[in-house]
Amino acid sequence: MSEGAPLVVALDVLPLAGPRSGVGVCCDQLLGALAVRPDIEVRAYAVARHARSEVTGLPAGVPFRPVSIPTRVAHTAWRYVGVPSAEFVAGRVSVVHGTNFVVPPSRRIGAVVTVNDVTPWRYPELCAPASLAYPRLVRRAVRAGALVHTASHHVAEELSELVGVRLESVAVIPYGLPPTPAPLGRAAPPVEGPYLLAISTIEPRKDYPTLVEAFAQLATSQPALRLVIAGAEGRGSPALDAAVAAARCRDRVVRLGYVDDAVRAALLAGARALAYPSIYEGFGFPPLEAMAAGIPVVVTAGGAVPEIAGDGALVVPVGDVVALAGALEQVLSDEALRAALVARGRIRAGTYSWTATADAMVALYREAAAAHT
Repeated sequence: MSEGAPLVVALDVLPLAGPRSGVGVCCDQLLGALAVRPDIEVRAYAVARHARSEVTGLPAGVPFRPVSIPTRVAHTAWRYVGVPSAEFVAGRVSVVHGTNFVVPPSRRIGAVVTVNDVTPWRYPELCAPASLAYPRLVRRAVRAGALVHTASHHVAEELSELVGVRLESVAVIPYGLPPTPAPLGRAAPPVEGPYLLAISTIEPRKDYPTLVEAFAQLATSQPALRLVIAGAEGRGSPALDAAVAAARCRDRVVRLGYVDDAVRAALLAGARALAYPSIYEGFGFPPLEAMAAGIPVVVTAGGAVPEIAGDGALVVPVGDVVALAGALEQVLSDEALRAALVARGRIRAGTYSWTATADAMVALYREAAAAHT
C-alpha cells in the first residue's frame, strides 16, 4: 500500500444472506458507513455454496467476491489445515474482517475477527450446530495474530476469561443505532392496541416462554392488553408454541413472524412498552430502537444488555417471571416512570452512532495492517 493510498479492507458479508438478523444489521450498517469514507477502499466477500445469489443489499460500488465453497466445509478446513487462505478468499487487500466469529487464516495481511457474544461457550445448548465450531475458530484466529473486536465490555471480559486473550488487547467498539424508517404514511400499526411488543428471531436464548408467562400474570388486570411478538421463526419456536398453548390468555398473544422495516417502525410507534427477556445477549438492538422511538423498555440482565441499555430501561433478573411481570405492570401504569424512561431512553439511544463505530473500526484496521507490514 503506497503512502496516502486508502486502506483496502474486505468484510465478510455472509450475514447479509437471507432475512436480516442483528448480526446482519451490524454488517449492513458498518459496510455502509465505511463505503462512503475516502480513507477506506471497502470490499466484500462471502464463503458459501450459493453466496453469489444469497447475499443482497450491498452498497453501490462495493466489489463483491463470492467464494462458492460450502460454509461448513470452509470452517472445517480453517480449523484443521488453515486453507483456503484469506488471500484466496478476499483477494489483494490490506485487512480482512470476519464480521461474525470467523476470519480466514491470513499469511501476509492483517486480520480482525468480531466476536458478537459468547453463547457458544456459555450456552452451547442454545446454539445451532454450526455455531458450536466458533470457539475453536476464534482460538485459532487469535493464535494466528488476528485482532479481536467486541461490541461490549461484557463480551470482552468473558472472552478474556474463556479464550485467554488479554483484556487490554480486545477492541471494544459499540455498534451504532439502526436507522428506523418512519411508519408508512399515517397507517395504524398492524395490530390494534394496547399491546406489549417483543421483536427478535424466535431463538432459545430470547426466552419468549418466560415473557408469555409474565404476560399471563398481567392479563387479568389488563383485560385489553395484548402481547405482540414480531420475529422470524427459529429454534425457539417449539418452546414458544408450547408456552402460548398453555396460557389462558393465548388468544391475546399475536405472532407476526418476520416483519420488514416499515412494519417494525409502525409496531414500535404503537407499542405501550418493549419487553426484551433474553437469557443472554452480546449487544441487543431492539431496546435501543424502542428508546429512540420513545417507548419504555423492560429488559433482563442477560449478558451485555444492562451495559447497552444503561439507565434507559428497567432491568430484571433473567428468567424471573414475577419480576418481569411486575416491571411491565409498572411501565404500563406509572405515568411518571414512563416519562422518565422515555426521556432517559432517548438520550441513551442518541449515544450510539455508526459514524463513531466506523471511526474506531478504521483505527483498528490500521493497527491490524501495521502488524503485517
